[in-house]
Amino acid sequence: QVQLVESGGGLVQPGGSLRLSCAASGSFFRIYAMAWYRQVPGNQRELVARITGDGSTNYADSVKGRFTISRDNAKKTVYLQMNSLKPEDTAVYYCNTNQGGNNYWGQGTQVTVSS
Repeated sequence: QVQLVESGGGLVQPGGSLRLSCAASGSFFRIYAMAWYRQVPGNQRELVARITGDGSTNYADSVKGRFTISRDNAKKTVYLQMNSLKPEDTAVYYCNTNQGGNNYWGQGTQVTVSS
């Protein structure tokens, strides 16, 4: 099984920045895609950003140009750099990977954007 541990959430003002981190367990980190999702209470969880094992990325339209996903395979860690944050970005952010036919999720980290 895979364990994902997230950190970096917090309270920021509109226009501010945060960097989320997700540390993964396991020996096959390099070959699997990793993703960040977010969820607002009462809403469905939505894909924010994804990065493949070879570094290809894609983003939700709502965050393009503001968020950047990256990975450090030596540290088995995926990051989400969030710039120009908006109140609409407020959500619980989850790290995700699909490995061996199973989905794995982190515990979630709260991001609140408010003045």
